[in-house]
Amino acid sequence: MTLTPEQRRRCMQANRSTGTKPERMLARELWRRGYRYHKNVRSVPGTPDICFKSRKVAVFVDGDFWHGRDWERARQRIKSNREFWYAKIERNMARDLRTDQRLQARGWRVLRFWASEVMKHLSECADRVEEVLREVHIQHLHRVYQYDTQYDNMLDIAAEEEMDDV
Repeated sequence: MTLTPEQRRRCMQANRSTGTKPERMLARELWRRGYRYHKNVRSVPGTPDICFKSRKVAVFVDGDFWHGRDWERARQRIKSNREFWYAKIERNMARDLRTDQRLQARGWRVLRFWASEVMKHLSECADRVEEVLREVHIQHLHRVYQYDTQYDNMLDIAAEEEMDDV
């Protein structure tokens, strides 16, 4: 489909950066499953679309075009203003990588889904988020349990010393 420059301009202006349909679909599904989250948390690097701050899990739903899905093939479809679009999309891809690295260095788990993937396989995407949230929760419980039991030996020693005094 060929659009006039004015039609193309209006289409591009209509694209949203937050609150896209795939984001809303995934968020709604996670809410339905009982998970509570924050949306577009600006204090977290990359401003995740869905954020579980206490569990350090960041979820991004990336637009296929804007974030370079199947970039080698997709770039061939761009016919006008190629230099601008190539540079823009490649900057977005590099920024996504830097964001992931920054979050991971701070102990966050990062999940990225393509918008088309969420639209076609919503349940599987929500399952993946749920799986990671469970893993993080189990790791947290394991750390808490280790912390609680690290003093058990000290209590046994203290009790033995008291017994010797009697």
